Amino acid sequence: MIGQLRGQILAKHPPQVLIDVGGVGYEVEAPMSTFYDLPAVGETVVLITHLAVREDAHVLYGFLHARDRALFRELLKVTGVGAKMALAILSGMDAERFALCVEQEDLTALSRLPGIGKKTAQRLVMEMKDRLAGLGAGAKAVLPARPAGTAADDPLADAISALTALGYKPADANRMARAVADGAETSEEIIRAALRSVSAG
Repeated sequence: MIGQLRGQILAKHPPQVLIDVGGVGYEVEAPMSTFYDLPAVGETVVLITHLAVREDAHVLYGFLHARDRALFRELLKVTGVGAKMALAILSGMDAERFALCVEQEDLTALSRLPGIGKKTAQRLVMEMKDRLAGLGAGAKAVLPARPAGTAADDPLADAISALTALGYKPADANRMARAVADGAETSEEIIRAALRSVSAG
């Protein structure tokens, strides 16, 4: 089991980051809540990881905080929630907001996340209420800092690609990204604004 990676960031293409660890490049999927706080390409990062083994692939998921990985692992235990959906949940809202939605049984806010309908939202509330207490997810979460600038050929295209990877339909991802792209310099800024607009809607 790979529990942690420490290495140099070679590339960032949300939601994936490529990390050089002793000459080996690890592709790591990260929720946007982690992605916003990653250092710039070329700098060193330490990610706490979760290795998901499937029949067709071994996928590494990376997090800056143990709390986020713990929440990710608890989400995987919810009926009908896979790794992709758990990643989308952690990208759409931070641990504090998620805990608040569960505590207040806010099905509307949870249903705005990609791939989550009313029934899945109800399951999340029902199955996560007791688990959140043990995670300390209700503790005040630090909001992501403004991301460091990253080199990108087309931030808008990268943002649309990332939103699609998080589970949004291509047409919706395109609409969401274009609606908030004005003035944004990086794909992370576009993604953050797009996810915030969905959460606030």
